[in-house]
Amino acid sequence: RARAGPACDRPGRGPTRMIKLLLLLLSGAKLGKLLTSGGTMLVSLVAYAFVFGWKYAAGFVVLLFVHEMGHFLAARQRGLAVGLPTFIPFVGAWVELKDLPHDAETEAWVGLGGPLLGSIGALGVYFVARESGATWLLAVAYAGFFLNLFNLIPLSPFDGGRITAVLSPRIWLLGVPILVGLFFWRPSPMLILMALLAAPQAWKAIRYRRDSVEAQTYYAVPTARKVEYGLMYLGLAGFLAVMTHDVHQLLEAARQAS
Repeated sequence: RARAGPACDRPGRGPTRMIKLLLLLLSGAKLGKLLTSGGTMLVSLVAYAFVFGWKYAAGFVVLLFVHEMGHFLAARQRGLAVGLPTFIPFVGAWVELKDLPHDAETEAWVGLGGPLLGSIGALGVYFVARESGATWLLAVAYAGFFLNLFNLIPLSPFDGGRITAVLSPRIWLLGVPILVGLFFWRPSPMLILMALLAAPQAWKAIRYRRDSVEAQTYYAVPTARKVEYGLMYLGLAGFLAVMTHDVHQLLEAARQAS
């Protein structure tokens, strides 16, 4: 103990230890975020497994993760700070944007990342399902296609709302009857929750004016870029609609055959 005091007073030892302690705390914080993301993912896996079985649950959660990582990678590519995905069973998952997009084009890019990468993931599962003949994989692929198509509803806070806002927030008004129609087709508390979240955005679309400051700044996007995003949105929506329909038909045929 007599030697411990002087040793701590040697030049450079104190700062060095403090730096090491700080790095340890920072690494612990990063590990905590990773554990939080992984923990919520595991909870979702268990919850879905009790309802749909382990194999389907695992495939579905993986596709959710792929979708959210599309947002994560798109945000990081644009230099935005973003957190790892967080999962809530039977609600979905999301990534937290710690830096808000600077303009509508950046927001559209981040919004497009999820459905785009998610569709690629679902397509990969579809090909494996066709090669292996595994019906449960085909069901996972169908869920993936439908999930990404659902997220393309042109109404914020859906991904489709974030993408189409680059054209004009008024397009969100087209998403209102779609959401209402889905509720009458398949009533769900989740749709009610999404409607409550979308209501302020629909009101914002009604009040949107082209001569407003927001329109001249945040939503000021070159026409060429608007056309690009419009074509990407329509192309992806069309592809997902076709795949959702076709895979559903394959599942129905598989059920009748069994």
